[in-house]
Amino acid sequence: MRWRIKLGALALLAMLNACGLPSSNTTTAAPPETTTQTTAQASDAPQHVGDCVDTTVREIASRLEGMPNSGSAITYANGIYQVSYDMIDGVTHSRVGDPVHLCLISLPADCPAGDDRGKTYQATNARTHETWSAPDAEHMCGGA
Repeated sequence: MRWRIKLGALALLAMLNACGLPSSNTTTAAPPETTTQTTAQASDAPQHVGDCVDTTVREIASRLEGMPNSGSAITYANGIYQVSYDMIDGVTHSRVGDPVHLCLISLPADCPAGDDRGKTYQATNARTHETWSAPDAEHMCGGA
């Protein structure tokens, strides 16, 4: 239980540190500590900004298949995917099976029907204590 409190505090500090002004097409809420589920299964995913879930790393890859250093991509046991054009140290240092605390920190707004790309998640690896934020797609909803 003590590691969860420390993990929550680290995630909150990292989120506050990384926060800037939200873009006009995102909705951002209070720190992601409002709802915590204990273990994530394939269907578990944060639904509302501020919701969090504990899961594990299922796969770590490059953004572009077969192209190292093309950016970071990570998939969790609950099916959530994060991707970035940049290389994210926290993703690079992660290993399959690592426990991760994952929080939904922003949702896209004014999206075309059926296009829900652009959710941004903050992840904290419990093994490495590294925190990062990345969206679930390379493009926001309504984009390419």
